[in-house]
Amino acid sequence: MFTDLHSPLQQLKHSYLSGLWVKRDDLIDPYISGNKWRKLKYILQDVIAKRKTHLVTFGGAYSNHLVATASAAARSGLKATAFVRGEKVNNEMLVLCSLYGMELIFIDRGAYKEKHACYAEYSAKHADTYFIDEGGACAEAVLGCAEIIAELPQDTAHLFCAAGTGTTAAGLLQGIQKAGLKTKLHVIPVLKGGEFIREEMSGYVSADDPRLILHTDYHFGGYAKTTPGLLDFIKSFTAKHGMLIDPVYTAKMFFSVNDLAFKGYFTKEEKIVALHTGGLLGIMGMKDKLKD
Repeated sequence: MFTDLHSPLQQLKHSYLSGLWVKRDDLIDPYISGNKWRKLKYILQDVIAKRKTHLVTFGGAYSNHLVATASAAARSGLKATAFVRGEKVNNEMLVLCSLYGMELIFIDRGAYKEKHACYAEYSAKHADTYFIDEGGACAEAVLGCAEIIAELPQDTAHLFCAAGTGTTAAGLLQGIQKAGLKTKLHVIPVLKGGEFIREEMSGYVSADDPRLILHTDYHFGGYAKTTPGLLDFIKSFTAKHGMLIDPVYTAKMFFSVNDLAFKGYFTKEEKIVALHTGGLLGIMGMKDKLKD
């Protein structure tokens, strides 16, 4: 299922840049979307190599990772179970998970913090389980994301990506380091206090690299938080470019590129690539806010 492929590069006309290129990983798959496809590629290979049959993972009620894992499991003939953080709800994302056959177990936020304990208790009662951390964070996921670098122009001066756990960013930096490129990696944490992303990345790659730049002021209040300004940006960006972006990750990343360009951060000669990591189903969690 996870065959090698190259998602397209699309150039956007930009108010303050002669051209911004977008790596359209959102076009890889509608449900195993963007970086989720990249992360799960080698996880699924490891599952098969270890002869496991049951994926057990974790996420919030609007987690794109849960939908992606449910879809990947169904296509691979595997069982899937998710521990969902918070009270029991029924939304579009979880309906998709259920349709793909994923078992949903709702747990309170306190218990959710002890993910490995939850998994140990569950796996003691079920055979051939395989632990997948929240967001798919693991070395296999980093390896999958690192492959993106080989698909980019070598003269890319600036590469932008949004970050929640730092796994995708770690993969991108790993790819840059292995290829010996001068590309600067700009990471946009979508949570408050985003400097922690550097520490998370350091578990997989040398994160004191001067090519790594964190922009921690574009969280818009924190994870899954928005402002009227960000919502207006989403509407204008989508209408102008015909490209959907989500309020949780990619909108904040594209806003940062726009803002930095306006402030004269780049030169006209520099090639800039923004990684569209997909996750468009996250729009469903903001549908009321995005109404005119």
